[in-house]
Amino acid sequence: MSRRKLSKRHIRSLLKLGGGSSYGISLPREEVEEFGWKAKQKLVVEKYGNGLIIRDWKEGKDER
Repeated sequence: MSRRKLSKRHIRSLLKLGGGSSYGISLPREEVEEFGWKAKQKLVVEKYGNGLIIRDWKEGKDER
């Protein structure tokens, strides 16, 4: 598979996972490394307007 052009680098596809009740999205490696995230790390996903916010989950903090 060829690499995306630099101008389309942030365009991602929504993937249906496993049993079909969950969805996933691939994130650019550079972005994940910049945040210091690791595989299977807990993240918080919140609806914000017409999009989503993904941030690190902090133990002991109120979920909402």
